[in-house]
Amino acid sequence: QVQLVESGGSSVQAGDSLRLSCACSGPISSYVMGWFRQAPGKEREIVASISWNGGKLFYADSVKGRFTISRDNYKNTVDLEMNSLKPEDTAVYSCAASGQLTTRRDGYDYWGQGTRVTVSS
Repeated sequence: QVQLVESGGSSVQAGDSLRLSCACSGPISSYVMGWFRQAPGKEREIVASISWNGGKLFYADSVKGRFTISRDNYKNTVDLEMNSLKPEDTAVYSCAASGQLTTRRDGYDYWGQGTRVTVSS
């Protein structure tokens, strides 16, 4: 059983930066890791994903050029660096682990509880 715990969420102003971190209870080297977000009244959507060794990255169009996903397979952590934050980035952000290279929500087997990010204009 893999347990994921996110941290770093906060209330910030538009244009600010924030770094989210996801700590895993066990080795993450065998998992594709993803960050998802769910805004109020909207479905959960993928933000970014990173392959097992970090060689393949995916970003949603809405965050390309502003967000950066990274992983440390020794520390078993996955981070999401978020720059130039916008009010529309307001959401609960969750990290997830998958045994396959996918961006589909249903392809991820393990989920954290999420951390809230609020961006004010």
